[in-house]
Amino acid sequence: MPTGAYIVIEGVIGVGKTTLTRLLSEAFGAAAVLEAVEENPFLGDFYSDRARYAFQTQVFFTLNRYRQQSEILQSTQGLVSDYLFAKNMIFAELNLHGDELALYRTLYNVLAEHIRRPDLVIFLQADLPTLQARIIQRDRPFERQMDWGYITAVRAAYDAFFAAYDQTQLLPIETDALDLVRDPAALAYAIGQVRAALAGYRQQWLGLDGS
Repeated sequence: MPTGAYIVIEGVIGVGKTTLTRLLSEAFGAAAVLEAVEENPFLGDFYSDRARYAFQTQVFFTLNRYRQQSEILQSTQGLVSDYLFAKNMIFAELNLHGDELALYRTLYNVLAEHIRRPDLVIFLQADLPTLQARIIQRDRPFERQMDWGYITAVRAAYDAFFAAYDQTQLLPIETDALDLVRDPAALAYAIGQVRAALAGYRQQWLGLDGS
């Protein structure tokens, strides 16, 4: 892993972002940056009544992420994070409407100007049955009444976002057949994919890619 490189792992709810973040940070000797999802006091209510609690939930997540991202700006060590700051707009555009969306977009644009751009974004993908199984298995209290239609909508929003994503190097990884925790070969495959992507990043950084 290049010195000081910043890797971000993204994907829909339940795809395995935090698991892979921990595994990669250990494999590369990097610091793990983990979002504290459970700290959001509105999240349980949001899953019960998305229309009513979407704005509060979104603003709380955004400010918490911004605080964490401000600390990242000061770091010189390698980092692996389980979220991309731009995910704020993915969820905002899915859950907010009208004046709330306009107000939120203004807030987001101000904060996003001060966010460090990652060197590599890993986009984890999985089909709905895989996501359902993983969400049920981890059994977070606020996810027990999960609306699977909402997960389908989030998954589609992520696919659309990354289909047009060109801000940094992007590495898509299909995870339906990958058990990163119990299968050493699956983890080795994922690490190999990341190493190859980082090697390409390092060549570009050093000006060795012919550009």
